[in-house]
Amino acid sequence: MSTIVVGYIDNPPGNRALDLAIEEARHRNATLIAVHSLRGGQQTTPEEIQASREAMGRVEAQLASEGIASEVETFVRGQAPSEDLLQVAAERAADLIVVGYQKRSTTGKLLLGSTPLAVMLGATCPVLAISVS
Repeated sequence: MSTIVVGYIDNPPGNRALDLAIEEARHRNATLIAVHSLRGGQQTTPEEIQASREAMGRVEAQLASEGIASEVETFVRGQAPSEDLLQVAAERAADLIVVGYQKRSTTGKLLLGSTPLAVMLGATCPVLAISVS
């Protein structure tokens, strides 16, 4: 069975990435691993951690209700989100990584976004990046 890793955050790009990852998981009969990463330490408040737990609980319930073989991971270990995504993808021999990003102005398009760009540059498998306007 193949494995898809999706970077998730509870915002429009994250929700679109999850939707696309679900479509891909169905199409490939794959296990879907949803990953949410917080920096931790002084950069993350207890409220952000609680909001993350709640959001990932909703993701877990959605995947279960849709019958998708899945795992949900939340990391608060001081790494950049791209590092956590790449590490999970490597550990699980992922066949695909899905990330979302926000469309930007003409100048901003040169800078895709630090997490999606770092994932694309560091991945050893294909990366599907979905934009949201």
